[in-house]
Amino acid sequence: MPRSNPNIIITGTPGVGKTTHCEMLAQNTGLKHLSINQIVEDRDCREGRDEELDSWIVDEDKLLDAIEHEVKQGGCIIDWHACDLFPKSWIDLVVVVRCNSTILYDRLQARKYNAKKIEENMDAEIMEVLLQEARDAYDEEIVVELKSDEAEDVESNVERIEAWIKQWKEDHKDDADE
Repeated sequence: MPRSNPNIIITGTPGVGKTTHCEMLAQNTGLKHLSINQIVEDRDCREGRDEELDSWIVDEDKLLDAIEHEVKQGGCIIDWHACDLFPKSWIDLVVVVRCNSTILYDRLQARKYNAKKIEENMDAEIMEVLLQEARDAYDEEIVVELKSDEAEDVESNVERIEAWIKQWKEDHKDDADE
């Protein structure tokens, strides 16, 4: 089914600014912000709880079933720290938001993450785990890495993604008319 709007994943380590990017993009473009953390909670897509990391264990199959209809229609901005579980056919752009490790550390502490959770997230950011995951799961030309250290970075990134959306719509307008 041809889509008139693209689907975008905004991914990255917790604390890099994914949700801020998604909220601004949704407000500016009218695309739908799918906060996976919220969907997991609202639609009961949990297998259990990881007490050590203080986070839910997600039932990925149930999650995909829960959002499949929405995403296949297009116009979704998927907000989550992982991206490789979403089928390639659903996704038009993957934005990996990155952050300076010193700034990220302060953000995670401000969230009152426990030491183990901070360490795991810091290691993931420093080792570029989510960037590599995106590059391994999707075609190289749809994966973009963007810096998010300051508010100006977010604004610039959102403008860049908005320009991409506009171009995508132009490039696919004949597909949507069929």
